[in-house]
Amino acid sequence: MRTLISTAFISLDGVVEAPGGEPGYRNAGWTFKDIEFVPEAFDIKGREQKEAAAMLMGRTSYEAFSPVWPDMADFADYKLLPKYVVSTTLGEEDLVDNWGETTILRSLDDVAALKRTEGGPIILHGSASLNQALSDADLIDRYHLLVFPLLLGAGKRLFSTTDKDTQKLKLVEHDAYANGLQKNVFDVVR
Repeated sequence: MRTLISTAFISLDGVVEAPGGEPGYRNAGWTFKDIEFVPEAFDIKGREQKEAAAMLMGRTSYEAFSPVWPDMADFADYKLLPKYVVSTTLGEEDLVDNWGETTILRSLDDVAALKRTEGGPIILHGSASLNQALSDADLIDRYHLLVFPLLLGAGKRLFSTTDKDTQKLKLVEHDAYANGLQKNVFDVVR
């Protein structure tokens, strides 16, 4: 069984929307606007690229990342990884041709089947709605969270508001940085 890791920049009040400046959100780019850059706080991002064996994302994140990430040196290790996009509307003709092998998955059942294949960890970037659905379906195994000392109020959240049974997490790695960021790595306890 492959490990599915959700990685997110998240505000203290749970918002994950537009951390890099994606248009349409009033607080877009919140990760670097008022927070001093401390390189060691982002070491986990480099580690994720080295450890991941595949990437998973939803359609909206794919459409935001695919025009930019293939040519960015910061994401070079992701270029050759197989990518999986969960979408009911995306077609093969919508995929970029300079970002390696990309497969469209149509359902959470397809994600569950992918997890049952051989291979290393699958890293899930962005994709607020997909994160919520995967979490509610108990398909996420680990969370890599960089928590920013900000309260953003409105915005897409990492976790749904679905009324569900308690899901216990175990803190397996953590750190706090001079700029107020916190790294929290949680395993889902089953």
